[in-house]
Amino acid sequence: MDWGMQNRLARIIRPRTGKTVMLAVDHGYFQGPTHGLENPRATITPLLPYADAVMLTRGVLRSSIDPKHDTPIVLRVSGGTSMVGEALSNETITTAFEDAVRLNAAGVALSIFVGSPHEQQTLANLSQLVDEGQAIGIPVVAVTAVGRDMVRDARYLGLASRIAAELGAHVVKTYHCDDFHRVVEGCPVPIVIAGGKRCETELDAFKMTSDAIHDGAVGVDMGRNIWQSEHSVPMIKAVRAIVHEGYTPKEALALFGELKAPPKRSPKRKK
Repeated sequence: MDWGMQNRLARIIRPRTGKTVMLAVDHGYFQGPTHGLENPRATITPLLPYADAVMLTRGVLRSSIDPKHDTPIVLRVSGGTSMVGEALSNETITTAFEDAVRLNAAGVALSIFVGSPHEQQTLANLSQLVDEGQAIGIPVVAVTAVGRDMVRDARYLGLASRIAAELGAHVVKTYHCDDFHRVVEGCPVPIVIAGGKRCETELDAFKMTSDAIHDGAVGVDMGRNIWQSEHSVPMIKAVRAIVHEGYTPKEALALFGELKAPPKRSPKRKK
């Protein structure tokens, strides 16, 4: 692996811990103005100092991220469908690698839809990106998308993750599930988990994160469970404590409670 590729991967997955907390804010490319991301700049800016990397599209990057920030970018480069269309899996490559270079991306990301009518198309997209990324030293993150009707068990996610690695993905993003350790054991590249839908409670989100790390994931790429929270900064700080410092879910919940609490006022001094 060339120096540039190693360096970019080290920016995404922190060498000190071998883990990462990625912030997923690319939902608008098929969902439009998702709740919590109606104003991307307002949502993302306070969270950037606590994200190891942020996954987003070039449009939101250019319009909503101050170039002075040094948070690494994982650029979403697949799309072409919407949630009101016939098939989310009918994706193509929407961003040229030249633009990823211009935007100083640390990595690029695309979805693959194993088992869908467009399986071959999305896997070919992955192969094309890996070829182009290898030529210029930019790693590729393969997202094992599940669409509306696909299962999320260890057998399916293990199949999709292994195929992504076999085709050359440098990192795989997939979902946590029962027997997740089997997915990790069958995938020879690092795995991060998707945050998925908003969990019912903060503790549920912390438990999912902790279980994934325990089962072998190198981190999370979390979105709605962070920026749809009324206390998004305490939320991402608590997730970081689990991923990088080994906090338990209950310890993370206690930290979250402390961070979201209003600061105590100093008692007035008597004259």
